[in-house]
Amino acid sequence: MEVLALNCGSSSVKYQLFDWTKGVVIARGMVERVTIGDSFIIHEVPGRDTYREEYECPDHKTAVHLIVKILTDKTHGVVDDMSHISAVGHRVVHGGEKFTRSILIDDTVLDAIKEVQHLAPLHNPPNIAGIEAAQINLPDVPHIAIFDTAFHQSMPEHAYTYPVPYDWYDKHGVRRYGFHGTSHLYVSKRAAVLLQKKPEDCNIITMHIGNGVSHAAIRNGISVDTSMGLTPLEGAVMGTRCGDIDPAIPAFIMERENLSPQEIDSILNKKSGILGITGEFTDRRDVIEAAEAGNKRCALALEIEGYRLKKYIGSYCAVLGRLDAVIFTAGVGEMGWLIREKALENLSHIGIILDLEKNRNTMTRKEETLITTTDSPVKVFVIPTDEELVFTEDVVAILEETYTDHMKFKYSFADSSFQRK
Repeated sequence: MEVLALNCGSSSVKYQLFDWTKGVVIARGMVERVTIGDSFIIHEVPGRDTYREEYECPDHKTAVHLIVKILTDKTHGVVDDMSHISAVGHRVVHGGEKFTRSILIDDTVLDAIKEVQHLAPLHNPPNIAGIEAAQINLPDVPHIAIFDTAFHQSMPEHAYTYPVPYDWYDKHGVRRYGFHGTSHLYVSKRAAVLLQKKPEDCNIITMHIGNGVSHAAIRNGISVDTSMGLTPLEGAVMGTRCGDIDPAIPAFIMERENLSPQEIDSILNKKSGILGITGEFTDRRDVIEAAEAGNKRCALALEIEGYRLKKYIGSYCAVLGRLDAVIFTAGVGEMGWLIREKALENLSHIGIILDLEKNRNTMTRKEETLITTTDSPVKVFVIPTDEELVFTEDVVAILEETYTDHMKFKYSFADSSFQRK
């Protein structure tokens, strides 16, 4: 059984083809600059040189067609034709309250996804475009939706309800939803294995830190709070998103700068965060290099990010009570030793004793590593995330009719015998 995972963004389409029988990735890649011109595909097959081809993709339909073309190409492809593919798993960023788990896509499901696209206007429309494009290019296989928000639907009402007029929730669905759910699910299950406990016996803080950043408080295996909210704008400092700010700031700046709602929304999402502070960088490696060279704004950005990460650890520790572990994942979380160090320094009073040497030597996206001392009451792990594996296992389970709530369903990576490939 071969499963294709698709992640359609506004200007890109990521893909991965997974051989479920052998348990290996056959191919992966990305079509970049979709809809904006000068499009190209990067195609990777284990054991081969990376292949790059320029191909104009004015829409997602063309991008998905290009992926099909490359996967079946006589020279660069990995399958003779698309009949080898058993199903397609689609990342959908926002499922609202309608979806608490992955689901087989039919017309009713697709209509429901469209009904909540106003809650994620930057993400859901390209997700929907990708689904429709894939249905055209692969009309004879099942298509499965995997939702970023689903993992966090276990939050209690007092955690997801905002202190604004309650009618906003009733009429418009204004509440905390949370995102990066598949990543938080994966690393929390792996953390339970590393702790040699069952997920239901673990209290964990998971910190997904990349260009987008979100954290989750996980009590007894389920999400009880998370940093992103109605949209992915709320929460920690991110690459280009502001995260938590005084809600009066947008209206104040709109009046002072004579900006429209669309303009201020664009600034908060695309020109704030690390980029807003430094004025030129989002990649933390660039920020660290510039800070070491004496750039004061880059040094400030690092201090702000570390400080706010520390605040989330403290607040979620208060929410959870007993804390077993903190997990760092995603690009910055896995590679950014300096940012981890700033977030974890002077936390011995809550049981976190960082091993500085281990932390500084942990810069890999392949290994699961303990970065606290052996006698640290609270363990801190760096765990490379694998959202595509979650996609694949959800798809296969739905096809085999074994899929259920994640606390009942047995993922392969939640087993002590699991090994990353």
